[in-house]
Amino acid sequence: MEILTVDIGTGTQDILLFDSQRTPENCLKLMMPSPTLLVARQVRQATAQHRPVLLTGVTMGGGPSAWAVEDHRRAGLPLFATPPAARSFNDDLDAVRRDLGIQIVDEIEAARLAAQPDFAHVTMLDFDFEAIRQAFAAFGLDLRPDAVMVAVFDHGNAPPHISDRQFRLDYLAERLRSDSRLSTFAFRAPDVPPIMTRLQAVVNSASDLAAPLLLMDTAPAAVLGSLDDPRVAADPDALIVNLGNFHCLAFQYHQGRAVRLFEHHTGLLSQAQLEEWLRQLAAGDISHERVFAEHGHGALVLDTQPVPLDFLAVTGPRRAMLARSDLPVYFAVPHGDQMMAGCWGMIRAAADLQPDWAEEIASALAGDEARSLW
Repeated sequence: MEILTVDIGTGTQDILLFDSQRTPENCLKLMMPSPTLLVARQVRQATAQHRPVLLTGVTMGGGPSAWAVEDHRRAGLPLFATPPAARSFNDDLDAVRRDLGIQIVDEIEAARLAAQPDFAHVTMLDFDFEAIRQAFAAFGLDLRPDAVMVAVFDHGNAPPHISDRQFRLDYLAERLRSDSRLSTFAFRAPDVPPIMTRLQAVVNSASDLAAPLLLMDTAPAAVLGSLDDPRVAADPDALIVNLGNFHCLAFQYHQGRAVRLFEHHTGLLSQAQLEEWLRQLAAGDISHERVFAEHGHGALVLDTQPVPLDFLAVTGPRRAMLARSDLPVYFAVPHGDQMMAGCWGMIRAAADLQPDWAEEIASALAGDEARSLW
């Protein structure tokens, strides 16, 4: 069985081709620039050339692409976008027009603008299977996976009167209350909640895939993947934090069950602030209201019983924030590679979503030496 997993972050897209016939350490991997960085690069090139920009495609992750768009508009250059592309920056199109100065156009007008040679036409897309297929093809591999699983971070489509931070936390809480397994944040393509517009955009843009498509939220995927490190898995009361480039998400486990979570914006946290939130998470007295007031997403407490902060597993590209911490930090390295934690988490979630795959996946992840090295 081969499962192509693609963990799409702000800085990188981490790609793992899981092969149940190989040992995990010998599965093929790529770590490439994130789609939002690729879009940002194209927009900045157009800005330098003083060209108008047309954005088409689907709703995707923002961050660097949004900053490039803002700089393009500050330079006094025009920018047009179709509604799905424009929603990459805000689900409220009126806010996109007002705050970013983007002109919203329909598909007919977009086609007319794209035909004009002076326009830079940029396609918004989180998941590009064809690009990945070509990358593998360059090394002689004909990519034909039995399944594809993609992870993105999705705030969801919050109503105008609700903060997207609160909407995101409410979503996390609802999912975790229904199922304490982190695979609760994974879905088969037809089951993606309509409110999760970025996940849904991946589904829509990958409709021609020959293989089944599964999707997951990036942050829980990385935490779940950390449990493939034997040292992390051995502690039933582990506190696990994923320090992503944009978002920080931590889960407190107790007796093997996720009982509390905390989510914030990584860039708004100092080491000392992060350490204090983690101490409160372990103690069971973390406050959603206090986290939210400091511009985080918030916290969820399903069990207030304190857990001794004896073990803190850390993963993610910003893990160096805790490198000099006095907390009992352990850098998780599932199957020898911390940057693939999200991909390994997706594989674990796939086993839950598709029970008929579970035995083969579990056997492969156990690293049986009888399996092929190549």
